[in-house]
This record gives sequence, structure tokens and C-alpha cells, in this order.
Amino acid sequence: MRLDRRNFLCLSAATAASTALPILSETPSAKPGNLRFVFFTDTHTQPELAAAEGTAKALRKIATLKPDFCIQGGDHCFDVNAVPRERATMLLDLYQRTEQALNGIPIHHALGNHDVFGTAPAANVPNTDPLYAKKSFEQRYNSKTFYSFDRKGYHFIILDSVGITPDGEFEGRIDAAQLLWLAADLKALPPSTPVIVVTHIPLVSAIGQYKPDDRVTGKKHNYFLVDNSYDVLPILEGHNVIAVLQGHTHVNETVFWRNTPYITSGAVSGNWWKGSRWGTPEGFTIVELEAGRAHWRYDTYGWNASTPESDPLSPIANPRHTSASHTRFDPF
Repeated sequence: MRLDRRNFLCLSAATAASTALPILSETPSAKPGNLRFVFFTDTHTQPELAAAEGTAKALRKIATLKPDFCIQGGDHCFDVNAVPRERATMLLDLYQRTEQALNGIPIHHALGNHDVFGTAPAANVPNTDPLYAKKSFEQRYNSKTFYSFDRKGYHFIILDSVGITPDGEFEGRIDAAQLLWLAADLKALPPSTPVIVVTHIPLVSAIGQYKPDDRVTGKKHNYFLVDNSYDVLPILEGHNVIAVLQGHTHVNETVFWRNTPYITSGAVSGNWWKGSRWGTPEGFTIVELEAGRAHWRYDTYGWNASTPESDPLSPIANPRHTSASHTRFDPF
């Protein structure tokens, strides 16, 4: 698709006008304090299925909680990957208008697979486009795709878990350059510093055990999990990683690996705005950090899908799936 100067300037102006201000990082302190933030993910905002209204309702509830800040875990829109530039621009603008429902609460953004602009052949976007692939995310949210920051004695690491494959699709992957950066970033920390890691595509998950069609076996790419988690997990070893926050699967789940909780949050969009997703209703994760420990719970916001689909693990049939609360476990 041809990119003319007028369209580029219009998109650039819209991007600059709607870019959220980054959170200023702090110098790490010797003693971690108390901090509350909300991790919300997979909003999949679009005009259809009342998705923008649902996203706004979730963010308004988050705003009433008055967290110190929020982290958006990826897949802001549905989607900018496989649609023409005009549709992608409209979706990005729609999401950022909707995000104003946070009423000024600071926010960090993580890259999701649906946030990669124009790489699918169906989008008909040339790779010479100045916003192609991950450049759109960087410009729109004034952010690198992987980075770190410090707040009240805690170190936050936002990973880019989306690998773009030669055929224009994606896989879960932390690339070689990012692995080197991650090792150096952690090495620079005092060993006792509590660390929170964020990744859109999960590093560790058991979803294939209870959702058989999401297994990787026989698929072209590992769409569902980070394919090289075995490269990432050893880098995290030996550091005080108190929580890993994940999205992508739309299922509320916590798996402990070597005493670290890998917390996958359910989606704001639930089953892509068609009801609950395998027993997880539409919602977000509230994280409380206290004296170097993590506590979290999944919360809902009372959304009723306009066109719900049947959910074999419906929370209506089993109310225990509507929310969950956990704390970090330490070894004996």
C-alpha cells in the first residue's frame, strides 16, 4: 500500500498528540516499600462488539482503585497486524482515547502480537513503511519494546516476547540481543533487589494441559508460549524475582517454578469480547507489593458480552473462577 506524505504526517501528529507520558524511573532504594499497581492486558479494543465501551468500563473501575500506576500487558487493539494502515490508525486512536478513562494514572506498555503493525501479508503494508512492525508501538507509546524502570525499591523489567517470523507471522521468542540486555540489566542490580518481570506471551504456563487445542505440537510456530523460555529462565535464576506477569492466553492462572510465581492474567476482553474464556471472566490483576513481597488478585468489572459464546468452564456455573487471590510463597 502506497504511503503518501499527507497520511504519514496525519498519523504522526495523532501519535504525538496521544502518546502517554512515560513514568520517570527512580534510583533503586536499599529497602523496598509499599506499592500497588494494576496489570491489565489483552484489551483488544475495536469498534465492534462494544469493545471500546468494555475497555473504558474496566479502566474506570481501575481508576477508582487509585493504583500508583498501571502496566498494559499487550494486545491493545484487535488488531493492527493484518489490516490496512487506515484501519490500524483508527484502532490505535480508538484505544488511546479509551485509555483516557484511567484519568491520568501513569501507565507503562508491553508489546503484544496484535500490536505489531502490518507484517501479515493481508495488511498489504510494505516493510519500508516508517511505522512497519514494532516501530508503530515505539512511536505510539513513546517506548522501547523492552526496557526496565525502578519504583520504591522494586525493579520492573518489560520484555518483548513477540518474534516476527519470515512468513509475516509470529512466535513467542526473546531474541539474542534482548537476552544479553536482560543479563546485563539484572547483573547491575544489588542481589536483594526485588524484581517484577512482565511478558505478553507466557514464559511458563500449564494451559496446554487443560486446553488441548493450544498445545504447540504440530503447529507451524509456537504462537502460545515463549519458545525459548529455556534461554530466559536461567538468566532469572539467582535474582530476587518475586513475580512474573503474563498475558496472551486470556486465562487466569498461576504456576510456581522454583518458588517464582508466573502469574498469567485473564483478559479485559475475556474471550475476545464474547464472554468468559475457559472459566476466566473479563478482568485484570491487582498487585500489592509490601516489604519485598508480592500479593495479587484477579478482579472482574461486571461486563456482559453483547454476543456471548458458550464457555465450557463458565464462571456462572462455577463461581470460584470469578476471582482469585494469592501471595508469594517462600521456601522453608
